[in-house]
Amino acid sequence: MAAVSVPEAVAAPEAVSVPEAAGAPGGPARAHRLGPVALVVAGGLSVQFGSALAVLLMPRAGALGVVTLRLVLAAAVLLIVCRPKVRGYGRADWGTVVAFGTAMAGMNILFYQAADRIPLGAAVTLEVLGPLALSVVASRRLVNLLWAGLALGGVVLLSGGGFDRLDPVGAAFALAAGAMWATYIVFSARTGRRFPQADGLALAMAFGAVLSLPLGLAEAGDKLFVPSTIGLGLAVALMSSVLPYTLELLALRRLPAPTFAILMSLEPAIAATAGFLLLSQALAVTDALAIALVIAASMGAVRTQMKRAEAPAQV
Repeated sequence: MAAVSVPEAVAAPEAVSVPEAAGAPGGPARAHRLGPVALVVAGGLSVQFGSALAVLLMPRAGALGVVTLRLVLAAAVLLIVCRPKVRGYGRADWGTVVAFGTAMAGMNILFYQAADRIPLGAAVTLEVLGPLALSVVASRRLVNLLWAGLALGGVVLLSGGGFDRLDPVGAAFALAAGAMWATYIVFSARTGRRFPQADGLALAMAFGAVLSLPLGLAEAGDKLFVPSTIGLGLAVALMSSVLPYTLELLALRRLPAPTFAILMSLEPAIAATAGFLLLSQALAVTDALAIALVIAASMGAVRTQMKRAEAPAQV
């Protein structure tokens, strides 16, 4: 059953871009296909700099408190803006929302536990192994194995060979967050197809917030209600949840999930940069080569997807 469900879950509605592929190579068709890629990159920049801000907030509210602030405030913003309808959906639709919200909450809880113990760049480096594994499992094209392998090489190099010196508990949390990240990608794609605009995201975010709220209250208590903490939490929510998750949901409607998953290999490079700029976490000399590898892998994956989209128009 799993072998059948993975391709179904991650297959993006590529047919949307096929008719436009008949245009000139440098015209609107190319821009249309590059649009989802730009959304993914913008989302990555937002979420990683938001994560760096969240690390600065952890001494005030704790890791679980930060997760709760992020999800609760993000859910409030999305519910106010989207005002999603709750009628007219079936059991499968709600099951998708519950799974998406659970994956979202689990991914955030596990990641912030990791970021509280190991450097941000290393945490995201380990976490991104989940999407990379998804890209290998879900892809039906052999060339995507090459791009995933190249990205994995960059991910390993970005670690500086220092995974053995990391807090093992923090590393385990990061790997578990990666598994939840892969699940998030699958159910984000499904939610985007079942619900209009960002309605499904708003409902899933609300469910994830409910799951995290008891944990945050248990750890942080009344610290969550300090005005300055709420203000920083709102900034984290907007940068790390509202904006990137909305952009990713829109991207996954037009971008195959294996390609999206490989693009996630950019996240360690962005995280390392954010950690350097905001948290004074030093970058090693080898990081430049590592970043080049993951960017090359992402560019290769995008070019492969674009050629695949152009192929029907050339027949």
